Amino acid sequence: MSSSNSTNREFKKNQLRSRMISAGQPVPDTIRSGGVASGGDGSARQTPRAAVRAVSAEANRQREESAATIRKAHNRTIRRRVIVTAVILCIAAGAVAGLYWYNRFAKLESTTVVWERQMEQTEGTFTGYASFGENVLKYTRDGASYIDASGKDIWIQSYEMNAPIVAVCGNYAAIADQQGNSIYICDQTGCLGIATTVLPISRISISSRGMVAAIVEDQLSSNVYYFQRDGSEMEIYIKGLLNSADSQDDTGIGYVLDADLTPDGNVLMGSYFYIQGGRLKNRVAFYNFSEVGKNAVNRMVGGFHEIYEDSMVAKVACLSDSRAVAFADNSLTFYSLRDQMSPEMTLLVPVEEEIRSIFYNENYVGVVVYSTSGENEYRMDVYGADGTKAFSEEFSYDYSEVAVEGDMVFLYNEDSCRIYNRYGNLKYEGAFDYSVARITKGRLPNQIIVTGPQTMQELLLH
Repeated sequence: MSSSNSTNREFKKNQLRSRMISAGQPVPDTIRSGGVASGGDGSARQTPRAAVRAVSAEANRQREESAATIRKAHNRTIRRRVIVTAVILCIAAGAVAGLYWYNRFAKLESTTVVWERQMEQTEGTFTGYASFGENVLKYTRDGASYIDASGKDIWIQSYEMNAPIVAVCGNYAAIADQQGNSIYICDQTGCLGIATTVLPISRISISSRGMVAAIVEDQLSSNVYYFQRDGSEMEIYIKGLLNSADSQDDTGIGYVLDADLTPDGNVLMGSYFYIQGGRLKNRVAFYNFSEVGKNAVNRMVGGFHEIYEDSMVAKVACLSDSRAVAFADNSLTFYSLRDQMSPEMTLLVPVEEEIRSIFYNENYVGVVVYSTSGENEYRMDVYGADGTKAFSEEFSYDYSEVAVEGDMVFLYNEDSCRIYNRYGNLKYEGAFDYSVARITKGRLPNQIIVTGPQTMQELLLH
């Protein structure tokens, strides 16, 4: 009995051992598939590998959702930026368009006095004004004063002249006694020197370096003398005789009608008339007084006379170091000075009507002619420095002076003015309750300085 029991116990132990899984042995298929040996439900359990796959899938899903959220936020930010930028650009474009329309077409109707100054005036005394830098130069027979943009005197210079004339270029101005013998050379700080001549002074010109060219004359000849800004005479002069042959030596050039220096002082442009074959003729000549000009005969680097066969050039102007213009009685002639040793005529503009007025600055050249259309009394033609037409405008207005300041054209008389912009549109017209001698541009856009014998005002136009 005991032997049988021992045998049975041993048999059961062997059966239990056969059902146990040792470490490293493969998992039975029933366990791998989630089942059990006893036939239990495998869906209620999950193997470690399936759990890993489930966790990985959930992590991927969360990453994708997070990336999608970031993309949506980034796209919203980009859209907002695009909208804001578009709005800013539209506002800026609208502002630019509005400013363009305002500057070009809007007409200003009223004025506000920015400042006012009462001027000392002796009855019967001549008073003249000239634009000088950003301010105004006042000159009389007894002296000159430089007045800043707030109406205050920067400097005062005393002298005695019978007929003062003024030339201005850049930071320098010259005041001469026409038909007299003295020239006061000034900058924006005061008088730098006094030049004197033997013959009577007819006209003067000054460069942006302070060098002065003075035209002096007698009954038979005219001469151009040069002076440094301290008043000392330079060893440069041009002599011309009225009765001369058609030559280009220093006496054959003719009698000086007008002359002007380039801002750098290197080139002198002159209008000369002479008698040839019993006929009065005219020429425009250019002289170079720089070092390179020494290579030219008598320093003359250009002469033009055939185009003025039937006309007379009363005024010449060097607009810049590279641009010049000649005002004849029937034409405007534009010259290029880019090659100062060989000036070139670039454009001849015929003027068929009678010329009443001329005006110019470094950027614009203009003429006022008597209109032949019958609708208006005058026509104003304005050109760029290269001769390109800027605008043409007819008008009927009894003006006494015309000037161009910046890109504005001023027409005025003793008690009223008209102001045109560079497009030819009338920007302002109005009257004053005091006598007007000069109108110039002010410190800011839409500001003008109106000067008269008794009153000086800066006005804001709006």
